[in-house]
Amino acid sequence: MNLHDGLQALNIPVAPGAEDKIKHYFALLAKWNRVYNLTAIRNADEMVTHHLLDSLAVLPYLKTVKTLADVGSGGGLPGLTLAICRPDLEVVSIEASQKKAAFQQQAKIELGLSNVSIHCGRVEDFVGVFDAGISRAFAELADFVRLAGHLTGRLLAMKGVYPKQELDCLPHNWRLADAFKLTVPGLGAERHLIILEKI
Repeated sequence: MNLHDGLQALNIPVAPGAEDKIKHYFALLAKWNRVYNLTAIRNADEMVTHHLLDSLAVLPYLKTVKTLADVGSGGGLPGLTLAICRPDLEVVSIEASQKKAAFQQQAKIELGLSNVSIHCGRVEDFVGVFDAGISRAFAELADFVRLAGHLTGRLLAMKGVYPKQELDCLPHNWRLADAFKLTVPGLGAERHLIILEKI
């Protein structure tokens, strides 16, 4: 599935010019991936569905969020794509890998993303306060809470199948606030957004 059709199918509002910026980001990701192995997925169509559309499927659930920490952001997913589509959203991308953070910094410059800050380091060492934190394939829920819970009282975890066992292992001061099944165009796999709240 191509990006334009995927965005239409998601039926999400994106900022003017966002689609061209996402294409530019995608081209940068593919180029750097050949040298720096930013993602295991190499096929262009799969990168659109598994990375770009998968990341953007959470946009409707961020309406009240103004400041967002993207934890263990890798090549900038979902943070950079969300920042492209929502210029009013302040995103801090936290990534421990120097090469991945360097890619994000380059993408930020080339795409003119003034609403993005890149932090190369471990999330548990980062100091800041956010409306929410988000992660995509970062860690099990208990670890996500342990490592990033000091940043916010609301954590959003992007998961595949519904993570019942992980939810059973949450620390006593965190709870499941909500869970949504996400439909990603062209992706024949389960996706869930798990929203956790500090009690």
